[in-house]
Amino acid sequence: MAVPITVIKIGGSTLGNHDTSLDDIAALHAAGHRFVLVHGGGATISEWLERHGIESRFVRGLRVTDAATLDVVVAVLAGLVNKRLVAELLSRGARAVGLSGADAAVLRARRYDPELGFVGEVTAVDGGGIRAVVESGAIAVLAPIAVEVAGERLQPQLLNVNADTAAGQIAAALRADRLVFLTDVPGVMDASGAVRATLTAAEARELIDGQVAKGGMIPKLEAALVADAAGVATLIADGRKAGTLRMLLAADAGPGLGTRVG
Repeated sequence: MAVPITVIKIGGSTLGNHDTSLDDIAALHAAGHRFVLVHGGGATISEWLERHGIESRFVRGLRVTDAATLDVVVAVLAGLVNKRLVAELLSRGARAVGLSGADAAVLRARRYDPELGFVGEVTAVDGGGIRAVVESGAIAVLAPIAVEVAGERLQPQLLNVNADTAAGQIAAALRADRLVFLTDVPGVMDASGAVRATLTAAEARELIDGQVAKGGMIPKLEAALVADAAGVATLIADGRKAGTLRMLLAADAGPGLGTRVG
């Protein structure tokens, strides 16, 4: 029987002075929960691009990634941010293994928009490779870097992948127990500005198509739709609040605990 896995997407904006997400992950892991932690790192990437005199540019909320930018993205995500998160978890007593989607071609992707450069759309996920890490007793900490494919053939090229998108694809491939987005907002808001406790897949699509969902919420909802198609529910909640993850896994969202999609 496959071990139930929770896929968590965490961004740098949720790791503030009062954030307990990593404490929660380590404690829950010790109690028997199994996790794949997908992380972003946009603010750190922008900081290092500035240090190197490279302008940060975005199109439709996605980072334009030319060759020079890609070098920084890979170094920051697969190196600095990934290994910092691994060290943080290790210091809390949790066994953690840092990976990028390029390792063993866990994430395969294709370039889909010349305007974005080396930005990938995920075409395949090696769920078995990730599950093997988790079933060994470790938390898999994954940076959203993919290997480019042309047809079925792997290319010697890395691609930058949106971390929300990667998390949705991974959750679907693993048939995860749930997908959790720990973000910096209290949940998904409707047109009136109220946080919805639950959303059906159809309602989530309406928020996207009606341009009610904006900015970073769009890829989260799109990832939730990918997960929902695979039978995986998504929870979107404010990771800055102490104990959010513990409460989410106990109550599966609801009033005051973010939004359940699917």
